[in-house]
Amino acid sequence: MLEAAFSALSQFADPTMLIYLGVGVAVGLVIGVIPGLGGTGAVAVLLPFVFVLEPSQAIAMIIGAVAVVHTSDVITSVVLGIPGSASASVFLLDGHTMAKEGNGGRALSASFISSMIGGLIGIVALTVVVPIAQPVVTAFGSPEIFALVVMGIFLTATLSKGNVVKGLLISVFGLALGMIGVSPVSAEYRFTFGSEYLTEGIGLVAAALGIFGVAEIIDLVAQKKSVAGEKIKLGSGWRQGITDALRYKSDVLRGSAVGVGVGILPGVGSTAGSWLAYGQAQAFASRRGDGRFGKGDPRGVIAPSAASNGIESGALIPTLLFGVPGAAPFALLLGILLIFGVQPGPTLITQDLDLVYFIVWSFAIASVVGAALAFFMARPLAKLSHVRFPILAAGLIPILFMSGFQEPLDLHVFYTMFLLGIIGWICKMTNIPRAPFLIAYVLAEPLERYYFLTVNVFTPSEWLTRPFVAVIALVLVGVVAMSVIRYVRTRNAESQAMQMSELSDLKAPPFMDLGVSLVGVVFFIAMLSLVGGFSDNGRVFPLVVGIMGLVLAVLSLVRDALRARSEGGLGRLDAAWRERLNVVGMSALWLLAFMALVFLFGMLIGSVIFALVFLLVVARLKVLPTLIYVGCLAAALYALVEFAMLVPPSGYLI
Repeated sequence: MLEAAFSALSQFADPTMLIYLGVGVAVGLVIGVIPGLGGTGAVAVLLPFVFVLEPSQAIAMIIGAVAVVHTSDVITSVVLGIPGSASASVFLLDGHTMAKEGNGGRALSASFISSMIGGLIGIVALTVVVPIAQPVVTAFGSPEIFALVVMGIFLTATLSKGNVVKGLLISVFGLALGMIGVSPVSAEYRFTFGSEYLTEGIGLVAAALGIFGVAEIIDLVAQKKSVAGEKIKLGSGWRQGITDALRYKSDVLRGSAVGVGVGILPGVGSTAGSWLAYGQAQAFASRRGDGRFGKGDPRGVIAPSAASNGIESGALIPTLLFGVPGAAPFALLLGILLIFGVQPGPTLITQDLDLVYFIVWSFAIASVVGAALAFFMARPLAKLSHVRFPILAAGLIPILFMSGFQEPLDLHVFYTMFLLGIIGWICKMTNIPRAPFLIAYVLAEPLERYYFLTVNVFTPSEWLTRPFVAVIALVLVGVVAMSVIRYVRTRNAESQAMQMSELSDLKAPPFMDLGVSLVGVVFFIAMLSLVGGFSDNGRVFPLVVGIMGLVLAVLSLVRDALRARSEGGLGRLDAAWRERLNVVGMSALWLLAFMALVFLFGMLIGSVIFALVFLLVVARLKVLPTLIYVGCLAAALYALVEFAMLVPPSGYLI
């Protein structure tokens, strides 16, 4: 074990490895400031490089991004009072209060140090767990792994912040899309409709960028404004913040412990973990009678900061040891490992233990480097929030679509990303959590494979009565019971809407929810109508998924109809919604225009023409800044092609 740990550490003697890790850290810090993108967006932007880098280089870069996202998303919450992510909303209570009192620097420095310590403690926990869990994990067979995969998908859907029924529905939708392409249990293509592009399935990069990245771009452009409207004042107290983190070390340790514990449980998420850490810090302070929580107490920043990074490092435990991602970014990490032929789970510990420790070292180094960089980058990162969204979108749109193109090298992926972007935006507006979709999509193939291994080796009475499978079944029953109790306690539609809000600032009228459920019914009916053409083995899972999806869609339709009845009708779009939909429609048309330009002229020329017109018309930028911006964008795309070896789409004309 020590030999594997030191062997992994020796890889960082190569300076290029540190460079790739640093690139991931820098991207994670920048993306973390942009509301909505978060860790999933940071990883998705870096995914195309997976196909041109060595496995260790790519993994170091991805881990670098994941390790620091929650280090930087606190900046907009503290300085501007606008959360960089849902989990960063806890910093509005004390962190933003401190900033308004002129102590923003103190809050940020305390957060950066606590975040670094939380990440390191989580890594220590993973290091300790590996030798302890090794004999247990290596004893797992296909029934245990199948049960774990089911639990991961189910918990993510039921415990994510949002509509539980629709969370399960979007999970099943992810399973359905994950079955497109070659069946893992029979030599046949499923749901390809004769398309050569679909024979390899929908790419992981396209799915992630579409449901998260493109969806956020559509919404950011729709808002047509920057995050911040007032002048940035980071304030003083940077040294005092470091002192606070050391003074309240017990809060750092407890927050880290809470974070690691939450990270181990798939689906609970960083938002719940941050608030749990805040609550326990407040409880301990109230016992001592020295708390000023909600009025600028530094412990209100320290505890959730430690928890946030503890969650990320803790989520590595189920991802690596069991192959069940604890959150959406780790679903992408799982997909990357599968791309390189590495199967997370029992075999990873027995055959690739040095890779486990390489990930451990990458996370530890990234946590330290990220905290150090955050001190120097806090001010420019905060200023990024003053840039109007259309200006950011002019550069992000070409980069996102070029990233999605790298896996299939087929222009049809643009259509996929666009459609998934629309679906992702609708999910956001109707309070449907999107992380369950991505996790279910990644786990669709392992779920089907381990099921067939299980049923072909064991009888139902044998594998269903295995101790670990029975424990997981009891956990799932308990989660269902908790969900029912929670629903009964929050039957009031208005309180539910407030609790289930993701990051949307508009409440969807009942007819929009009904429309989503109705589309789900139609989709799964269509899916079931195609199942009959598959072989006996190939149709089992599509049939099960289709039936589950149809049942959930009908249940969701009934609930939405009851809500519409209780609210006195289907509702209507008010002025704010009509304005939002009008601008979103224009955003979608601009995306289609970009796609058309790339189809005709290729990526470089098409992106230049698009950015030039978009900046002048939508962003209303002056001519000289527009020309400078477009020149920088063209240079960046050229550099990605020449030096990063990315493949640009060719146009029909050029």
